[in-house]
Amino acid sequence: MRFVGFDAGEGPRLGRQTNDGIEEIGGLGELTQLDPDRATLRTHDPAAVRIICPVPRPGKIVCVGRNYRAHVTEQDADLPTRPLIFAKFANAVVGPGEPVVRPPSTTRLDLECELAVVIGRTTVRVSEDDALASVFGYTILNDISARDHQREDGQWLRAKGSDTFAPIGPAVVSAGEIGDPGDLRLRSWVNGELWQDATTDQMIFDVPAVIAFISVNITLEPGDVIATGTPGGVGAYRDPPQFLQPGDVVRCRIDGIGDLENPIVGG
Repeated sequence: MRFVGFDAGEGPRLGRQTNDGIEEIGGLGELTQLDPDRATLRTHDPAAVRIICPVPRPGKIVCVGRNYRAHVTEQDADLPTRPLIFAKFANAVVGPGEPVVRPPSTTRLDLECELAVVIGRTTVRVSEDDALASVFGYTILNDISARDHQREDGQWLRAKGSDTFAPIGPAVVSAGEIGDPGDLRLRSWVNGELWQDATTDQMIFDVPAVIAFISVNITLEPGDVIATGTPGGVGAYRDPPQFLQPGDVVRCRIDGIGDLENPIVGG
């Protein structure tokens, strides 16, 4: 089951996508509170709606750095012994088709295609064995990163938490439909050129391990988003390095979820 955000002229709503259009399930805040099989549905004409981010105001966006071996290797860094976590703010979130704004403070804007977990219930100190029961569904998050700020600041908040630096979408696909999150192919392109191509089985810490680790210290709540890391191939470590420029179009794809595409504009 695929959940999409859309605006039907009456403010953002949450819908379930079908072959015949977009059927309304409920208000945006009800994402994790509904049983989709028992919801009252109302059909909207797809031509009359605008697809927006399916999780526009997550309470928390928790991200994992250096979680793919190839990405660690391309940085000539040591493999982490535990998940390296950081945060983004909700102001960083944009939806499919919305512009990513390159602020004038950076010249080294980069992409990171990532599998994102949407939490479905309050989760505290969960075991790895039980962690997947906390997942509502999965989507794509593009962890836009200003590499110069990352290096200058030493910590990653400005580099990764700036406005528009967290495109999310195009849909949240239910955990039951995805099945094993450790067996998904993810790719990214810039202007049609392939940059990243990997599978989630290359993660150093898999989805259950990441959820369990975070929940020891941070209570995960319905609607929170976890970005699980990116594979190798990002612009900073290409030969020669390549960075995103105004006019570029970035596309991230995860099989079973879809494509998340955003243009880059100057700020």
